[in-house]
Amino acid sequence: MKKEEYIGVFDSGVGGVSVLQAIHEMMPGENLYFFGDSLNAPYGEKTLEDVQQLTLNAIENMNKKKHLKAIVIACNTATSAAVTLLREKYTDIPVIGIEPALKPAALSKKNSCILVMATANTLRLDKFHQLAERYDKSATIIPVPCYGLAKRIEQGNLDQPDLIELLTDLIGPYKGKVDSVVLGCTHYPFVKNQIATVLGDIPMFDGAYGTSKHLYNCLKECDCLNDQEEGDILYGSSKEDEIPIYKTFMNTPII
Repeated sequence: MKKEEYIGVFDSGVGGVSVLQAIHEMMPGENLYFFGDSLNAPYGEKTLEDVQQLTLNAIENMNKKKHLKAIVIACNTATSAAVTLLREKYTDIPVIGIEPALKPAALSKKNSCILVMATANTLRLDKFHQLAERYDKSATIIPVPCYGLAKRIEQGNLDQPDLIELLTDLIGPYKGKVDSVVLGCTHYPFVKNQIATVLGDIPMFDGAYGTSKHLYNCLKECDCLNDQEEGDILYGSSKEDEIPIYKTFMNTPII
């Protein structure tokens, strides 16, 4: 690995930009290559085999375009489905996935009730169940499959009333009944304000910071951190007209 090589950041669509933001904030000197598979988004309701194949194909194409020094799977569903396969294939570089931020949520308050918002696939696969088992003795964990939410966020126009209506249908019944929310899809941090409108002002946790910190530690350990002042950010998509949307989301502050 060379310091100046790119870090690949992959998601099924625009959601991974929330992780891209966190990586750039923590490591502004790194060259980043973000690719969103918006043509096939969302992954959360696809078959396991489809998610695995789409993810493997996308990473292979990214690595051909820019020889990557690290891979970040900025998608909870793709991580659950394909991170093991990717680590078996790319043995010479770090392959870092993302998972729902249950640990910080559980540690924030004893015996708390935690609402986990995620895609159906993320909640269905073994990786989430293994994670939940680590904390189900210290917290009550309520998983909620948020059908249609990632797809709606992909469409933009996040200030429209139909988004609040969708969130109300999905999580409205839990208002006043939970202590915190885990945003188990990288799309969801972009609608924190809208979630707060439905649930009230309660703590929200996502995996972007933890993933970025893990990446930082991996690169530091192998002396591969890029110490230039400002790195390059390259965008790609299976649906090229989505790239301006990625850039808009990159400049959208996450509260």
